[in-house]
Amino acid sequence: MSNQQDHVLIVDDDREIRTLLADYLEKQGLRCSIAADGREMKSALERHRIDLIVLDVMMPGEDGLTLCRNLRAAGGPHANIPILMLTARGEDMDRILGLEMGADDYLPKPFVPRELYARIRAILRRARALPPNLEAAPPANARELHFAHWRLDTVNRHLIDAAGTVVPLSGAEYRMLGVFLAHPQRVLSRDQLMELTQGREADVFDRSIDLMVSRLRQRLGDNAREPSIIKTVRNEGYVLACEVTPVARGGSDS
Repeated sequence: MSNQQDHVLIVDDDREIRTLLADYLEKQGLRCSIAADGREMKSALERHRIDLIVLDVMMPGEDGLTLCRNLRAAGGPHANIPILMLTARGEDMDRILGLEMGADDYLPKPFVPRELYARIRAILRRARALPPNLEAAPPANARELHFAHWRLDTVNRHLIDAAGTVVPLSGAEYRMLGVFLAHPQRVLSRDQLMELTQGREADVFDRSIDLMVSRLRQRLGDNAREPSIIKTVRNEGYVLACEVTPVARGGSDS
C-alpha cells in the first residue's frame, strides 16, 4: 500500500457541506483541500497534486458542468484528473451532461459520506488499473488530428470531412473518437474503452461501447459490415486501423 495519501479537492459553494465532507474523508485517511468556486479550484490545482475532484453541479458563476468541460478541454496536467460530480436528486439531465462532459461518476444529493468515500476509492482504483501508457485524450499540443480523409479539430471539438464540412459530435462521441486517435492501430478492449471514456462502474453502459462505436462509424461513413476505419477484432475489442497525423497548435497542414 502506498505511503502517500490520496489528495481530494472538494469544490462546493456550501461551506458547511465542504467542511463536513473534508472532515469525514480525512478521518478515512484521505488528504483534503476545499474550494468554494472555480477560481479557488484552479488555485488549488496549481498549488497541489490533486488525485480526484469532488465537484458540485449547482454553484453560482461557473457551475460544475462548465468547470468539468473546461478542465477536460484545456489539456495539460489537470485534464485527466478523475471527477466525481454531486447532483441534485432527480436531476437526470445534470447526470447525463456531466458524464458526457467527462465526469467519471456522479452522486445525487442527499447522500451519506460513507457512500462518497466508497465511490472515491472505486474511481481511484479503476484509474490506477489502466496500463501506464494509456491516456484518455489526444496529445495536448495537437490542434488537429488527421486520419483517413477526416480531421478532428481538438480546439473546437469538430469533426471535419474532406470537403470541409463539419460533422457534429456529442460529448461522448468526441471522447470515444479521441481515445481511438490517441491509440491508433492498437486493439482496445471494451473494458479499456469504457474506462477511458466513461471512467466509472456503469452497468447501464455495458452495451454503450458497441453502440458508441456504431454511431462513430455512421459519423465517419464507415461501412458497418466491412469497416475500414474502426475495425472489430473478434473476442478482443476494436482498433483504429489507420495512421493518425497530429498538427500542432500554430502549425499548418502539410
